[in-house]
Amino acid sequence: MRRTIIMATAAALLAVSCKDEKKQAAPPAGRQQGPMTVVGYIVKTGAVSEPLQLPGTLLPMEETEIHTEVNGRVVSHAINEGAYVTQGALLVKLFDGDLQAQLKKLQVQLQIAEKTEERNKELLKISGISQQDYDLSFLQVSNIKADIDLLKTNIAKTEIRAPFSGRIGFRNISTGAYVTPATVITNIRQLNQMKLQFSVPEKYTSKISNGQTISFSVEGNSKKYLAKVYANEATVSATSRGMNVRCIVQQSDASLVSGAFAKVDMDFAKNSNAILVPSQAILPQARGKKLILYRDGIAKFVDVQTGIRDSANIEITSGVVPGDTIITTGLLGLKPDAKVKLSKVQ
Repeated sequence: MRRTIIMATAAALLAVSCKDEKKQAAPPAGRQQGPMTVVGYIVKTGAVSEPLQLPGTLLPMEETEIHTEVNGRVVSHAINEGAYVTQGALLVKLFDGDLQAQLKKLQVQLQIAEKTEERNKELLKISGISQQDYDLSFLQVSNIKADIDLLKTNIAKTEIRAPFSGRIGFRNISTGAYVTPATVITNIRQLNQMKLQFSVPEKYTSKISNGQTISFSVEGNSKKYLAKVYANEATVSATSRGMNVRCIVQQSDASLVSGAFAKVDMDFAKNSNAILVPSQAILPQARGKKLILYRDGIAKFVDVQTGIRDSANIEITSGVVPGDTIITTGLLGLKPDAKVKLSKVQ
């Protein structure tokens, strides 16, 4: 019994001793912890860009199908497929025998009418005829001349000529064929000047302007060509969400073929003086993004607007300026106006 009492007393004393040690080890209530150690980064400027390669198509500056204005039978043609022709060169001749016969008839009538008008003019001088009789003979001459001009115009329509200098395409008719205005005789493309067409994404349409120079290349050729913007569509396509742009190619090269695929090199966001910060320093928020500034040992949260991002950095368009120090580590453990200490500055 005595032994049991002694053991109980020793256990009680041991428990009291452990409790006192824990109290002494615990920090005093309300004691403030030290500042959090973080890494700082001084905001700098640098070059940033967003290169794009857009698909384009080479087109001839002028291209058209050759049609006739009148119905008729082909009596001859001078279409050498793939050959170069000059403006005004005769390509196709239609039958015009009936028109030529009518022209000869009118020319004979004109000769007689002109002689009659000359005689009446002399008679009018001696009052041999009235002014009305002379006017009728003069009118007859004028009418015949107008009919001749009309007939010559119709004869000219039987001659299909090249509207401009260029290369002739494939021939779709033969001698003896009967053609109408709906018949595609051939086509012609201008060679000495090319144009380039491509589509610009909607968000970059404001960065395209007339006179702007761009570069492009074609398949199978590493050479870079230049083109100058001269026109763009007034609307954005509802299907592609892009705006079509046309440029005049500045070089003349045999490797530039109409319809060829072109790779257009664009860099809409090139900026050699952009504000850049490490990507990991950005804190995404529900309605924006924030950076944490280091200000005299205090963490200050600021709203920022971002731009282009690359593998390591992101562009800041507003919110900080070059020379500011931002915090890049321990971001999730910091609260606004928390005390911080820099271990190093990058």
